[in-house]
Amino acid sequence: MSEIIVIDPQLDLVFERITSLPLEKLWKGWTHPETLMKWFCPRPWKVTDCRIDLHAGGEFFNRMEGPNGEKADNHGCYLEVQANRKLIWTGMMTKGFRPAPPLDPLGFQFVATILFEKTDKGTLYKAVVAHADEEGRKKHEAMGFQQGWGLAFDQLVELMK
Repeated sequence: MSEIIVIDPQLDLVFERITSLPLEKLWKGWTHPETLMKWFCPRPWKVTDCRIDLHAGGEFFNRMEGPNGEKADNHGCYLEVQANRKLIWTGMMTKGFRPAPPLDPLGFQFVATILFEKTDKGTLYKAVVAHADEEGRKKHEAMGFQQGWGLAFDQLVELMK
């Protein structure tokens, strides 16, 4: 049965792809730090540290580093975890459902829902990224949301084949 998520086009961005990979491999890519570090951000950026405590209230942390020495620490919290089906996480909270500091390095906050579903065409991978306001959605979109998530997804598929 397909997950129903109400999309608000003023606040939400959606990335969706179908792949021949089994959903269990996509799930592993999202839930094992050593695997996530190899694909999570578009090259030439890389993830140099990752912590995953895979349960509601658990920590989702990664450190991204750019080719010119840029560093971005991303602290987050899982809101919901359904094995091989759904991950929901946000940077608006840290582990234990604690509020995050108010200043996000990106300049916007979001909640990401990642869905994995078997279909007759393969595995449907869908990310719905809900923003707090329209300005945040526009900033995220202007950063290259579709291209960046697409490149990262391609790297995930390449890695897990």
